[in-house]
Amino acid sequence: MSSVPARPSGSGLTGVQWLICTIASIGFAFDIYELLMAPLVFPPAIQELVPGADPLTDGPPRELFLTWVGRLFYIPAFAGGLFGLLGGYLTDRLGRRRVLTYSILLYAVSAFLAGFSTSIWMLLVLRCTTFIGVCIEFVAAVAWLAELFPDPRRREKVLGYTQAFSSVGGLLVAVVYGLAVSYAQYLPAIAMPEFLIGTFGAIGETSQHAPWRYTLMSGLIPAIPLIIIRPFLPESPVWKAKKDAGTLKRPSLAELFTTPRLRYTTLITTLMFACSYGAAFGAIQQIQHIIPGLPQVQASVQESVAAVANDPETATKPEAEQERLKKVARVKTVQGTAANVTKVQEVGGLCGRFLLAVLAVIIVSRRGLIRIFLIPGLVVMPLVFAWAATNDLTWTYIGMFLAGLLTVGQFSFWGNYLPRVFPLHLRGTGESFAANIGGRMIGTSFAWVTATLAATDLFPGSGPAKTAYTAAAVACGVYAMNLILSFFLPQPPTELEEHETIGHAEVEPLIPPAPAADDS
Repeated sequence: MSSVPARPSGSGLTGVQWLICTIASIGFAFDIYELLMAPLVFPPAIQELVPGADPLTDGPPRELFLTWVGRLFYIPAFAGGLFGLLGGYLTDRLGRRRVLTYSILLYAVSAFLAGFSTSIWMLLVLRCTTFIGVCIEFVAAVAWLAELFPDPRRREKVLGYTQAFSSVGGLLVAVVYGLAVSYAQYLPAIAMPEFLIGTFGAIGETSQHAPWRYTLMSGLIPAIPLIIIRPFLPESPVWKAKKDAGTLKRPSLAELFTTPRLRYTTLITTLMFACSYGAAFGAIQQIQHIIPGLPQVQASVQESVAAVANDPETATKPEAEQERLKKVARVKTVQGTAANVTKVQEVGGLCGRFLLAVLAVIIVSRRGLIRIFLIPGLVVMPLVFAWAATNDLTWTYIGMFLAGLLTVGQFSFWGNYLPRVFPLHLRGTGESFAANIGGRMIGTSFAWVTATLAATDLFPGSGPAKTAYTAAAVACGVYAMNLILSFFLPQPPTELEEHETIGHAEVEPLIPPAPAADDS
């Protein structure tokens, strides 16, 4: 039986355990890296691939832009949720390590190929396959880690701190995109291979150094260490033991709803996971579309455009080229500011995840733990979007730090919580339903909700300001709903449920949890 070598009580992690934590951290980091590059790369990609779409021009151009923003956010999320549910089932059937490996390879390769997109539909399809890999990876990684570290205290620490690297991924993508914006002209040109031009079309010369393309292609990075490290990664020992003994029950999606306790747990966790993601995608992710409306940003844009217009070299170019240079200056200024705001928000998210990792081993009540983020968020989130994001860039930076801390910290909560409330043979399936149907499918649809409502007359203002007020209302609504649902959240057992539940009888686990240890 494959197992993770353990050290005596009071000792640190073994070499294999550090290897496990490393690959899990890389997976979590690039999971969020792939998701959070969307608001950075979508605006320039849509403007390039959809003729007539413009986020800064009211009327049909902005409506067309918002339509494609909604599609690029929600359609991949729907595909990821649907196929991610299948991935959860396969995690229970085929093993945690195998599914984890192939899910990371899927989203890494898909992201790289998306950098060659020659049409908005090609980008959409590749974002779907990227999202599918991301959705499967989270479920497989959480189940894998939880079962490799059966000691409750160490498990909470490992899950908490490895998931904190998700926010490192979010911060990293902001840095990478900022570098791409600044140095794209010096990087190798991106061109479609000649033998594929007839099928997919060519990438225009003006787009061969587009920053959004380099950012997408950087998603290939996690595949490199994974290929090297994979032979040294063990399978979940408790899953493998039951599989080898022939006692592992077949996973069943229906069982989540035929057993009263599981049905109750599945519904509550799915709805709460949806609310957590709803705040992220319905509000935080919209900041990229809100930034252009801030007075300081508008002033910076005017200065950038004026600098281009007053450049003697610009005056020698054709009028069409002058307009193109002005547009590039405008977009570059807005994108640079948006990248900076995203960095601050991700630093807040990183602090929130580390705060969760610390509190998870201190606070026994899971209801109390999640409310530490929900109660202040119910006040902070509407203020950030309805006031700070419509008035002042400095306050927007401060507000987005707090928004990231309170919202992103909840994601680590679910990674720690879900493995404890589903039995071994349903762990991947149950986690997948809550995370992918609730979070990735229902929760991410709030990006579409916000974009759709912002295109109506339901909220005041116009353009970016209307999006900000809409995001404030959506954030307030999902936080309030999540707080109400927290009163019904089941308190999980301390130990993982390694038994199989058959009616009212329970089979003892084949591998008992390790004795409690003082972790270093």
